[in-house]
Amino acid sequence: MRNIHTKLPNVSTTIFTIMSKMAAEHQAINLSQGFPNFETDKKLIDLVTVGMQQGYNQYAPMSGLSSLKEVIVEKTNSLYSSDYHPETDITITSGATQAIFTIVSAFIRSGDEVIIFKPAYDSYEPSIELFGGTIIPIQLSAPNFSVDWKEVANKITSKTKMIIINTPHNPTGTVLSKNDMFQLDTLLKNTDIILLSDEVYEHIIFDGQEHQSIARLPGLAERAFITASFGKTFHTTGWKMGYCIAPKELMIEFRKVHQFNVFCSSHPMQYALAEYLKTSNHYLSLPSFYQEKRDLFLSLIKDSRFSFTPAAGTYFQLLDYSAITDEGDVVFAKRLTKEHKIASIPVSVFNLDQQDDKVLRFCFAKTGDTLKRAAEILCNI
Repeated sequence: MRNIHTKLPNVSTTIFTIMSKMAAEHQAINLSQGFPNFETDKKLIDLVTVGMQQGYNQYAPMSGLSSLKEVIVEKTNSLYSSDYHPETDITITSGATQAIFTIVSAFIRSGDEVIIFKPAYDSYEPSIELFGGTIIPIQLSAPNFSVDWKEVANKITSKTKMIIINTPHNPTGTVLSKNDMFQLDTLLKNTDIILLSDEVYEHIIFDGQEHQSIARLPGLAERAFITASFGKTFHTTGWKMGYCIAPKELMIEFRKVHQFNVFCSSHPMQYALAEYLKTSNHYLSLPSFYQEKRDLFLSLIKDSRFSFTPAAGTYFQLLDYSAITDEGDVVFAKRLTKEHKIASIPVSVFNLDQQDDKVLRFCFAKTGDTLKRAAEILCNI
């Protein structure tokens, strides 16, 4: 074959792969890609072994193990006063990214418009493009990265099929407020717009705030998919386990695609997660667990030349380096990796027209020792 007409002409190697590769090559502390460098709870690992020993080694049910779906729905309904049903309204997926891809593929056709907020997680746009959708980007600006809902209203047209939101937000670490959700609810009333709510960091939220899940508002929940990630919640990003929740009518369409995409996800891991979720403190303790890491990291760099607003959620912290150099963030991030042995993610790669706000994203889902070594480097820059 001489001529390959790519469906994704603007897609190349992701910045996460590039920066992690550079970190390895230069033996740098890797605070770029978002994964913990500590192990998950041994109890959860042992439960996977129990699942395998008890015979959970063949295909799981297509929509997921009933015991896992039941405990997730019980958790969700309890936390957000929602009314989801385990048999019809939830599907276990091979990570949240698979869920997002499946949602887009099930509903987006050529010419459909999808509103996204930038900086945005990098899987959204390629998924939309693959199915002929048109991306309608709305740029959020530093330092607050707040949503202008009047701008959103102005971007909605008769072609708007979907809006994708993400809270807590990667890469900025911001969260949508109760007022944001009320405004979104008002905006979408009397429309057929589908809402995709990426809530993979729902249990990683700080300073006493409550996660404002779409599930809390019936008017939004009736039109929405919620995607979630066990990898983010239980420090198991390599397991690629997640789920999505939506009303029955939407979930029927999701499962039509899901059954021919992955069909089902790891059976023994589903068994393990179903047992592990029965102890609510395994996820309710996460805000204090990660806030301690955030606060440690920020206290250690408070006298550096970086400036910051403490992340409100996720395990990412943005650092403004404008007092240090005028270099573009991609150039500066690569120089930090090569010369100072610390890797981060430049945020401009997620922005409209690569808008450069002179901020880098650092992952603080690391051991205390790693954070101390990283902070020492940052304070000497």
